[in-house]
Amino acid sequence: MNAYKLFFFLLLVISDSASPEDFTPVTFKATYNLYANGLEIAESVREVSRSGTNQYNYHSESHTTGFVALFHKDHIIENSQWKYEKNELIPIEYSYIRTRGKKEKNISVHFDWEKKILSNQINSSRIELPLTDGMLDKLSYQYAIMRDLRRNQFPSKYTVADARKIKTYHFKQAGEETVSTPLGDIQAIKIDKVADDSSMTIWCAPQLQYLPIKIKQAEEDGQVITTVIQKVEGL
Repeated sequence: MNAYKLFFFLLLVISDSASPEDFTPVTFKATYNLYANGLEIAESVREVSRSGTNQYNYHSESHTTGFVALFHKDHIIENSQWKYEKNELIPIEYSYIRTRGKKEKNISVHFDWEKKILSNQINSSRIELPLTDGMLDKLSYQYAIMRDLRRNQFPSKYTVADARKIKTYHFKQAGEETVSTPLGDIQAIKIDKVADDSSMTIWCAPQLQYLPIKIKQAEEDGQVITTVIQKVEGL
């Protein structure tokens, strides 16, 4: 066997012997623009950073822009703290703050894995729910999609703590598409959320560790919001 064939033989062996434990969390910072009916309405910046040994922070901050900002000054900050053990994302704390003019909505979620209790604080209201293994928050489940696509072990559902209730989000892969973005044309895996009350499609780019580069979501009022990546750092 010559050196050229040996090189590719070794690559094949290494690839076949890789285990899920080989996939470690990736950190990044990505900026997106949000559009409705072709009009830019908001900007969102999302960042995953390391905060300690096996601990990570997922931070998302969005605000209205352009013409829409003249009438609706919305500012949303989400934050998810989680640890990564045995290839599992284990949420610790999640917070959501939405400011619209003088109105503010605050949500905080604490995951007590020892007592198996999920504590939700929604403004002045407090509720406790049972905590089950594998449950994620509204940011960490989005990161779990990236992880699972990297592992080629994409599940059909995710259990998510969503304010006053526990929800199960069902997904299915829907082929591949080339997406035009300010970063250029990018090949992406297409994923559809399966639900009766809402619809969402996510395009994840293998060349960017399966980072979502486009999201299309139908709101409850019938409006369709399209999110498109503008720039990315770290991937």
